[in-house]
Amino acid sequence: MNIIHTATDWGSLTPVLLQSIQETIYMVVVTLLIGGVVGLLIGAVLYATRPGNLFANRIVFNVMNLAINVIRPIPFIIFLTAVGPVTKAVAGTTLGTQAAIVPMTIMAAVVIGRVVEQNLVAVDPGIVEAALAIGAKRFAILFGLVIPEALAPLILGYTFMFIAVVDMSAMAGYIGGGGLGNFAIIYGYQQFNQEATWVTVAIIIVIVQVGQIFGNWLAQRVLRR
Repeated sequence: MNIIHTATDWGSLTPVLLQSIQETIYMVVVTLLIGGVVGLLIGAVLYATRPGNLFANRIVFNVMNLAINVIRPIPFIIFLTAVGPVTKAVAGTTLGTQAAIVPMTIMAAVVIGRVVEQNLVAVDPGIVEAALAIGAKRFAILFGLVIPEALAPLILGYTFMFIAVVDMSAMAGYIGGGGLGNFAIIYGYQQFNQEATWVTVAIIIVIVQVGQIFGNWLAQRVLRR
């Protein structure tokens, strides 16, 4: 079968592309805002409830640890369909940008939770012991000492998650989630238009590079303080 390639009509595609960029940015920002906060709390709880730590609780730690270990390895494209009932219950549909945000936020919160825990565990235990010795409150130690001490690596961890969430938003296009992934599938892959595909790839690369540069800059600023 011969495929006839025609010139890309950017006059009609440009508004669609701009709308797709806006949808991708919207999905990424909302996912990081909600998933970032929830993930920070998950990571803080995991760190604090570890055996011998500030709020040691074996049951809480093991349950949360198991939940993360079950969810995190699931490929996101499979996770999208697996949590379809949850998505429909929350967003009222499994299609569109709003629906895509639900599984993206759940996965982001889980992964961020593990990233936060790992960075908090790396904080020198001697700092915590010294704070306890002078009578500091445990919550104050966790949120006023441990988290600020790990702030620079946490910023780099969130930068990594920014890139991962951009990737999630692209995969959400497979289920009609909108954004650049959806644009690449409909106007690139399905219409055998390599030009549209590569323009989408270039835009995603730019978004990722801007986020990486900003994250690196912010982490350096924190380290110098």
